[in-house]
Amino acid sequence: MSEPKRLYRIPGEGKIGGVCAGLAEYFSVDPTIVRLIFVLLLLTGSAGFWIYVIMWLIVPVKPV
Repeated sequence: MSEPKRLYRIPGEGKIGGVCAGLAEYFSVDPTIVRLIFVLLLLTGSAGFWIYVIMWLIVPVKPV
């Protein structure tokens, strides 16, 4: 049986904390798309910033 899919931060592949890289890997999309979504959320209010910070604190780092 296959292991369940898990969400991790990937700091080595990320620009700041690896949150966008981890989300991109989890949803199998390009990290640039996820980063653009966070930037759009940031420009429309502060939601993008707070979501990123909370995920940075809560989502575990991907084990090597």
